[in-house]
Amino acid sequence: MEALSSYTKMIEAGLSTLDFPKTPERLYDPLRYFLQIGGKRIRPVLTILGAELFGADFKIALPQALAIETFHNFTLIHDDIMDEAPLRRNQTTVHEKWNRDVAILSGDVLLVKAYQLLAQINPKQLPEALDLFNRTAAEVCEGQQMDMDFEERQDVTVPEYIEMIRLKTSILLGGALTMGAIVANASAEDKKHIYDFGQYIGIAFQIQDDILDLYADPKKFGKQVGGDVIANKKTLLHLTAIGACSSEQLSVLKQLQSEKNLEIKIEKTRSLFDHLGVKESCRIRMDEYYQKALFSLEKVSVNESNKVELRHLAAYLMEREL
Repeated sequence: MEALSSYTKMIEAGLSTLDFPKTPERLYDPLRYFLQIGGKRIRPVLTILGAELFGADFKIALPQALAIETFHNFTLIHDDIMDEAPLRRNQTTVHEKWNRDVAILSGDVLLVKAYQLLAQINPKQLPEALDLFNRTAAEVCEGQQMDMDFEERQDVTVPEYIEMIRLKTSILLGGALTMGAIVANASAEDKKHIYDFGQYIGIAFQIQDDILDLYADPKKFGKQVGGDVIANKKTLLHLTAIGACSSEQLSVLKQLQSEKNLEIKIEKTRSLFDHLGVKESCRIRMDEYYQKALFSLEKVSVNESNKVELRHLAAYLMEREL
């Protein structure tokens, strides 16, 4: 997607100009390191597209777009600590390259930087922007806590899982778009519609990610296929399987969770899911949220020509091979 590439380069250029002090080096060097690792930069691009959707110049929304991205990277640094992850985007994580305490403190400073960038907005718009940002940040934390709680529960339901991914992942996409809409002085009704578009796309994208984790081509996926199965994660696939299992199949699924041979564990779990039609059921649910997103975008009261880039981006996000 050519437009996405140009917007991403714009965000990368903006991130490269962020002014971090030279000292203390062990506080700021991790941030310079982490931000240069890269990424899709989807969230800040959405802020820019949200502003342009309502006729604003993208340059006006750039500081807020960078605020969204720095906040997102703050959450990633802390998520990596909680997950004890050794790699992020095939690069050593901050807590592994330095240490846990450095990573926590550096992440905290990145959150402060996000607020500094957010404040570079029309003073009249600042209260609404702060309210959106704070609400979004709190809900992301709520989603992360739900995800951690699910690890200790055996009674997680599909609606609970959908709510968890909405909070942990999707509302930041909705918030990013709405931030652009605030900068562009969109109406309250249009802000709601564009927020809904973002969160529904986010839910569809996460469901797709769950499916890809088990069914993607390893050469194209970029990480180990079957990682969620190995970790016994309660993804939508797993919860859908439980809902479709007979008592005998449920017993098999529980036994597979303690299987030590990882290849056998992945292969037999995939085979059971195939027998239960899990992949197809999840794809139907994914498409339901994708269609909800498109319907929300239709409600936005701007010319259809203004929506082209967002439609293209939505299609691009959903075109990963299943």
